[in-house]
Amino acid sequence: MQNRPPLSGSSRDRLRSVVASLADWRPERDSPLPIYVQIAGYFRAKIASGDWPEGMKLPPQRELAHQLGVNRSTVVAALGQLAALGLIEGRQGGGTRVAGKERTQEPAGSWNDYVEEGIHYPNLPTVQAINRLEFRPELLRLGTGEPAPELLPGEQMRSILADLTREVLPLAYEEPLGSLRLRRAVSKELGRTGIQAGPSSILILSGALQGIQLISLGLLPKGAAVLLEKPSYLYSIHSFQSAGVKLHGLPMDERGLVTEGLEARAARTKAALLYTIPSFHNPTGILMDAERRRELMEKTAALGLPVLEDGAYQDLWLDTPPPLPLKALDRNGQVLHLGTLSKSASPGLRIGWVAGPEQVIRRLADIKMQTDYGASSLSQLAAAKWLEDGCHERHTDALRLTLRQRRDLMLELLERHFAGLAEWSKPSGGFYVWLRLSKPLPLPKLFRTALAEGLLLNTGDLYDRSDARHLRLSYAYASPSGLEQGIAKLAELVRRMGRLS
Repeated sequence: MQNRPPLSGSSRDRLRSVVASLADWRPERDSPLPIYVQIAGYFRAKIASGDWPEGMKLPPQRELAHQLGVNRSTVVAALGQLAALGLIEGRQGGGTRVAGKERTQEPAGSWNDYVEEGIHYPNLPTVQAINRLEFRPELLRLGTGEPAPELLPGEQMRSILADLTREVLPLAYEEPLGSLRLRRAVSKELGRTGIQAGPSSILILSGALQGIQLISLGLLPKGAAVLLEKPSYLYSIHSFQSAGVKLHGLPMDERGLVTEGLEARAARTKAALLYTIPSFHNPTGILMDAERRRELMEKTAALGLPVLEDGAYQDLWLDTPPPLPLKALDRNGQVLHLGTLSKSASPGLRIGWVAGPEQVIRRLADIKMQTDYGASSLSQLAAAKWLEDGCHERHTDALRLTLRQRRDLMLELLERHFAGLAEWSKPSGGFYVWLRLSKPLPLPKLFRTALAEGLLLNTGDLYDRSDARHLRLSYAYASPSGLEQGIAKLAELVRRMGRLS
């Protein structure tokens, strides 16, 4: 093994100066800006000012994490941003060093000057990588939150589109709430789940995620607090945080979000709303039972706390239908309910909806008109006919059968390869198995190691920054043979890293 050269006196002094400067600064826990973004910003300022000159070595990641009082994964995310800007670089056997000033080859006034300046936070580096890598066909996607192409209704949708060519096509804008024909079809579809919402109480969205963005921009004051399950899908995106809204996680058990202590937490945070995925939660797959749903509605009603219910997965039950949605229990206009066709029929249609009190829906429609002037008229027409003709019900029945088979295969594979390495529960719907590793591992390293082996993972730290034990495994995308190959390979990687840690 090659010996590393000792640090020179000046190098030691510079390293000490880094440690000293970090002793006087900490990221703000209450800031709506993610902690890794705060750290990256602080480091950028130090490099730009010349306090940390080119060639200066940074302390190891573990030491940085200790000095800043954060998890190592947070430091990794911050350093990833700096590396992407060309401000730091890793050198073989030499750690991480300042590479120089920020890359500014463009003339003054270039658009590139604004890349990091917008109000919407960038995705986590791992999420950005996943979004790019999902389009590489050679990778086995073990965490993807969408159905595989062969599970989508290609033939049925082709027939729908062929039928539409014999109708008058809507080439103009739709009204602010969206196509009346589609809202009537959605209203009928919601009625099948117990939700009573007329067309005037429904806004058509360009995907359900847009509903979260509209609510954060149009209904919540800056600095507002949102309660939600932790872990949660919302921690992997920045829709609320970019609007200056703070997220406060609540614990879960096998029955869903824990309501005990909700009153105290809502009072302490001055919560503006509660966001929940009661049916087949993302990423845990947990189904909130009927009694817990009633408790949650009673407590939030007593608190006057509005609820945002994400029903993206509620149609994808695999054993028995889930309990009534929270919106079906709502008698006070307390719940906004999000729905989508993306998880079952077609992510590419970009059709979702939000149902709630008419005044709130009109407010959200006004914000939507200011952002995109309405979802695609052609997509809305296709979605309306899809629902009207009963295609959705027939397709979801067939999809459930396939997903049930793939879920059972994944559980069998986990028993075969992960016994003693991890724990898991049998999901009763949705896409995900929430795998809990028997011992903590550096999840960013596991992500990179798996990628080098041709596996694309969704690690638990995307949904809870402090997580070092979980993986979100999806049985909805990889083929049965891909699952067999991927789960076996993943188990070997976990076993190997466990021996090294």
